[in-house]
Amino acid sequence: MLGHDPVRFTRDLSAKLASRSRHVCAFLGAGTSHACGLPDVGQLQTLVLERLSDPRKKLFAEQLQGRNLEGALSRIRSIASILGPNQELQSLTRETAHELDRAVCSAIATELRSDRADLKPMVRFAAWVARSQYHWPLEIFSVNYDLLLEQALEKLHAPYFDGFVGTLKASFSAEMVEAVPGEPLWLPSRLARVWKLHGSVNWAWENHDVVRLGTHIDDGPAAIYPAETKYEESRRVPFLVLQDRFRRALQQPETLFLVSGYSYSDQHLNESFFDAATRYQRSEIVAFCYEDEIPATLAERALATPNLQAAAGKEAILGGLRQKWISPEEAPPDVWHEDRFGLADFGHLAAYLGRTSVADLPIDDRLRSLIEGEPKNPTPEVSDA
Repeated sequence: MLGHDPVRFTRDLSAKLASRSRHVCAFLGAGTSHACGLPDVGQLQTLVLERLSDPRKKLFAEQLQGRNLEGALSRIRSIASILGPNQELQSLTRETAHELDRAVCSAIATELRSDRADLKPMVRFAAWVARSQYHWPLEIFSVNYDLLLEQALEKLHAPYFDGFVGTLKASFSAEMVEAVPGEPLWLPSRLARVWKLHGSVNWAWENHDVVRLGTHIDDGPAAIYPAETKYEESRRVPFLVLQDRFRRALQQPETLFLVSGYSYSDQHLNESFFDAATRYQRSEIVAFCYEDEIPATLAERALATPNLQAAAGKEAILGGLRQKWISPEEAPPDVWHEDRFGLADFGHLAAYLGRTSVADLPIDDRLRSLIEGEPKNPTPEVSDA
């Protein structure tokens, strides 16, 4: 019977990850936070709508017709940007559109404050990040608003840089994000880079700037999911700079990009991935998909692009060949789970990555105490998008 061998695939991936000269990146979608028990995008949309009071609930429900949560937010911001004084569109004035934007963002931030999240999968992923010893910095891109990754890294005492400088009210430093080796502002490769492409629940608007606070925002809207062109230029700086950092990471030669928890519903992100796979054939993108089958958008491109690999629960496209997984007689832990490819699930992928990295006694001790001694995340500073 023809098919892809999951054991061979993961063995080959381990060999690639072991090369210290490679530029390794990870991309975390909403499914990674959902694996920790937080609401997925559909659930979050329902929770946010329930939290809004009339008439805002009715207004937002109208904007959700045919759109998802982020699409509706973009629509509201577009309306606010084109309306003048005393003008109205779809029952929204410029002022009520701004108010609805703030109310929705506040509801998102509130719903993502969850002390019920299980931090274990993200802690295992963070252990891999902390142990990494690549010549280039390990870069993690995320479209999630939550603080799960930051919490996990800090629990393991792992150093990282997120583009902001400061503690209580950190300012964004575009120069440090854009720095290259040899420049004075270049940070050591030991510091992982954490890039929040759609903002975070601890980012806040302050005058004309975006700042990062030391904790989850309690009052006022968080700086999350900006429209592409609807904010003042200074407010858009973090998002524009980080999007450019994402594109440049994909363009760097010999890049290995691991993607997990992403649904391939964002056309702009898709084109960045697909264009890079086509233009830079010595780089590789490995997409892990939680569902049994590969999303159609991804499958179409993976079939035509050998260095874009897609691995779902029941099938994979490797080297442009789409086949079912062969059920192995024996497989390492997490690779094959309940008759499907285990690494399609972020929780199993995180555990696998942790085993591919070099042992580090202090990190391993902290990891063991977190996994065995903290079944649930005890702090309220947890969220998802």
